[in-house]
Amino acid sequence: MRRPTLTALVVLVGLLLIADLLVVNTAVAQAAGIVIDAAILVAAGAALAAVAALGARRIADLWRRRGDPVAAVFVLVGMFLMLAAGLRPGSAGTADPAVQWLVAALLVPIGASLFGLLFVTTLAAARRSLAARSREGTVLVAAALLTTILLVPLAGGIGSWMADSAGWLLAGPIGAVFRGLLIGIGLLTAVYAARTLLGMAAADE
Repeated sequence: MRRPTLTALVVLVGLLLIADLLVVNTAVAQAAGIVIDAAILVAAGAALAAVAALGARRIADLWRRRGDPVAAVFVLVGMFLMLAAGLRPGSAGTADPAVQWLVAALLVPIGASLFGLLFVTTLAAARRSLAARSREGTVLVAAALLTTILLVPLAGGIGSWMADSAGWLLAGPIGAVFRGLLIGIGLLTAVYAARTLLGMAAADE
């Protein structure tokens, strides 16, 4: 598919979805629903292709004896177990007890361990920010320390006040910062996507 055709298709889909949000019309809603279903199918296909590519890469790593063979074996065994539990005859898919057990017993603890490591890396980043004597880093570390202290579970009136203060910080100033970051990331992503679809380079501006 040539770039002008792809650009026109993306623009038409975007205009259709915007029209569905702004105009109450059954035909537009049905067309938007078909487009969304097609996008979901494409995303699902891309996810399956990514899983297949990961499995092929790990198999190639084992075959050519490169990388970490133990990690490759664990990845392949985990993929096989999940596929076998979800696709075996009589399975209920994601609602199958075997799949739910694998998620609860394996994936959730692994995710919790990764988030536990995030605390250590956050402390290391805070130490580097303070060592660099950056004003922004100092403000960030101070805000994180204040929020952490306010989230300490204490009983009585002081504990209630600290919890309310932490909730206000998370919903107010900190939440505003995160919303600003998300808006900025969304705008930059839209601009970059438009530049890519239209074939615009820095010299074209």
